[in-house]
Amino acid sequence: QVQLLESGGGSVQAGGSLKLSCIVTGYRYIYYCLGWFRQAPGKEREGVATIDSDGNTNYTASVKGRFTISQDNAKNFYLEMNNLIPEDAAMYYCAAGEYCPASEMNYWGEGTLVTISS
Repeated sequence: QVQLLESGGGSVQAGGSLKLSCIVTGYRYIYYCLGWFRQAPGKEREGVATIDSDGNTNYTASVKGRFTISQDNAKNFYLEMNNLIPEDAAMYYCAAGEYCPASEMNYWGEGTLVTISS
């Protein structure tokens, strides 16, 4: 059974940093895509960053240069967020699947909340 568990959310001031973690268990595919998504109140879910089994990364434009996605050998993955702005406040979800589009992500965590104070 595949499980994803996020941690690392919290409340920070604008300009601050947080590092989110996603611990993945039971995922045995050789080829995969791991991603971070977020959803703010009243807004649609948005893809933030993805990393695939070849190490290719992709970021939504609004976080480029501020966020970094990484993974370890155990398929756990992370999102380092720097220079946070109020617009980054959201529930952040990690997800995993064979392909990167959100529609192809088969497994999702329950989310970790990020709040930003200005």
